[in-house]
Amino acid sequence: MTNLTHIIEKYFLVWIVVFSLCGYHFPALFKGLAAYIPLFLGIIMFGMGMTLEFTDFIHIAKIPGALIAGVIGQFIIMPFVAYLLCLVFQLPPMLAIGVILVGTCPGGTASNVVTYLSKGDVALSVALTITTTLVSPLATPLLTYLYAGTWIHVPVIPMLVSILQVIIIPIILGITIRSVFKEKIKTVITILPSVSVVAIVTIVAGITAANALALKTVGLLVIGVVMVHNVLGLIMGYLASWLFGFDEKIRRTIAIEVGMQNSGLAVSLAVIHFEAISALPGALFSIWHNISGSLIAWWWRRH
Repeated sequence: MTNLTHIIEKYFLVWIVVFSLCGYHFPALFKGLAAYIPLFLGIIMFGMGMTLEFTDFIHIAKIPGALIAGVIGQFIIMPFVAYLLCLVFQLPPMLAIGVILVGTCPGGTASNVVTYLSKGDVALSVALTITTTLVSPLATPLLTYLYAGTWIHVPVIPMLVSILQVIIIPIILGITIRSVFKEKIKTVITILPSVSVVAIVTIVAGITAANALALKTVGLLVIGVVMVHNVLGLIMGYLASWLFGFDEKIRRTIAIEVGMQNSGLAVSLAVIHFEAISALPGALFSIWHNISGSLIAWWWRRH
């Protein structure tokens, strides 16, 4: 089991690329998975909850300055950049809503790993991910309505309910089970990263398959928008934390947290509330931000 989980986790990026290509070339085999995306995301969030303890939330109160700056950066920079990109590239409404959903979602758990590899502040990274995730039931639907409400109907309340169902409730269940059973589930916790990898790969493969035809016509455009969105988020997150006067360790942490999104949530909300093509930006962001995260971690680890 240890060898298997090691292979799954070590070659995470490889699995994403391979199964994305499989979904693209053999859509009939994978497109049925798209219907189960909320379930897979719930599994990922449950796994995240299982790695946390209630005492982890104490750290949040100890770093108010950096935490507030990170949360503000998360929910101001990325949504605004997403909106600007939609205007500049004149994206059709359903693709635009997908890009904006990526921008309005909280930070992703991959940011914690990238922060560690980049010699950032891991405790702050975890605190930011937790905080933005807890804020997201209100922030994500309202910001999506603010930026996309003039283009398309945005179901604010149903989106709020969806986030509670696939994000908040699974996390709370995971934390509760961890606090009740403690050492008894230690073995289970060690395989959770592998379970999350399988779930993420499944989500990306399903969305790629469901949008195989669309990828042939708008694929390059969406890939370009996604790459620019992520890179601008990283740069602006770093610059904003520099302006606040934070040290290098915190700058790196906030930059990564701002630039790396919970794109799985964007995909899930798109599938539930909009058309399949609106999930495409989130799926492509899932692939790209892991590539860019690996590159930035490689650079910062050496400097």
